[in-house]
Amino acid sequence: MRFTKMHGLGNDYVYVNCFEEQVADPPSLAKVISDRHTGVGSDGLILIRPTQRADVRMEMYNADGSRAQMCGNGIRCVAKYAYDHGLIKRFADAVPGANQDEQRSILQRAAEAGASPGSRHLAVTVETDAGVKTLGLAVVDEKVQMACVDMGVPSLRPSDLPCTLEGDRIVDHPVEIAGRSYAMTCVSVGNPHAVIFTDDLASIDLTVEGPPIENAGIFPQRINAHFVRLDGRGEVTMVTWERGSGVTLACGTGATAVCVAGAVSGRTDRRILAHLPGGDLGLNWAEDDHVYMTGPATEVFTGQWTS
Repeated sequence: MRFTKMHGLGNDYVYVNCFEEQVADPPSLAKVISDRHTGVGSDGLILIRPTQRADVRMEMYNADGSRAQMCGNGIRCVAKYAYDHGLIKRFADAVPGANQDEQRSILQRAAEAGASPGSRHLAVTVETDAGVKTLGLAVVDEKVQMACVDMGVPSLRPSDLPCTLEGDRIVDHPVEIAGRSYAMTCVSVGNPHAVIFTDDLASIDLTVEGPPIENAGIFPQRINAHFVRLDGRGEVTMVTWERGSGVTLACGTGATAVCVAGAVSGRTDRRILAHLPGGDLGLNWAEDDHVYMTGPATEVFTGQWTS
């Protein structure tokens, strides 16, 4: 089976082109291929499949074999792979069936995201377990350089996470987990996130604090945990414990949740720059209530899996 290793800001996955390859047992493959000592090494496995609902489909598995709904860094890499490797034959400046205002908006954001002035901008769609997402691609020398993802409309409803806490939304909600007290804001962007703002990010040991939050009883389907330092109204620094994968260098859906959490709690503006261990992401919770996330995608190498 041929595979490709890709990453978005160090959030790395093994990608399999299922237009050409067959994967009989994705959860089992995800666990062995993700191992950083005996496998390829990654935060998980992403299968790129044909679909009738969009240009391509993204099917994602965490490093522990569990299914994940969506990954902001992963979907940028899926779009890059699909374009760079010629999986889609009808790339154009418009997406059939997509809202034209949305297309113009997302392509403009891709153009504003730091791509080279001479880049060409195209729109694509990717089906995920969290719905169909629209992306704007900045293409330079026939390679995708940057991608802007319409992450959709976030939800603060506990039932959408799901979470057993009561109320219409969870914003700076006091909780105690494993003997530690947190003020927690929870956001669903197709998958669940707990955001905790702190003045002392350096004191956070994710390997100690991450697992109890991920597996807390108030989150029946577990949760992603993010600790965030406020650097200004338009700038934050964050670290992530990812559900099913552990410490990761970047989390696009998590950065999206941080953007929403900062705005609803009054800490930040709706447009921010998020500094992650692997690099920076631009986030904009726009007037249409969609969050737009912009960042790079990188192909590392291809190989043959023989196990």
